[in-house]
Amino acid sequence: MESMKYLDEAPFAVTVCDEKGVIVYMNEKSKTTFASYGGGALVGSSLSDCHPEAARNKLLTLLKEQKSNAYTIEKNGKRKMIYQSPWYVAGAFAGLVEISLELPDELPHFRRS
Repeated sequence: MESMKYLDEAPFAVTVCDEKGVIVYMNEKSKTTFASYGGGALVGSSLSDCHPEAARNKLLTLLKEQKSNAYTIEKNGKRKMIYQSPWYVAGAFAGLVEISLELPDELPHFRRS
């Protein structure tokens, strides 16, 4: 994924899989985040193997239906937003991108019209 180099040092985790769920890219933050699971060595492996059954089923549904998914989690006292979305090449579904970013304790919310 040569075109992803600008994300290599981004302060949030970016993990990309192909249409079959095989990891094709992890930026440095993603490799660090998932170091206990293998870090960068996960590239080339199936995301299905990295998740418990409920999450695996959700992943397979997202791949099949080519849909987005967003949620927040709290782990080790840190809140994160997880956003998973399809990516495309020349209009053809190519897989999913997951962006995981830490949320500050105080997060302003603005309504704009």
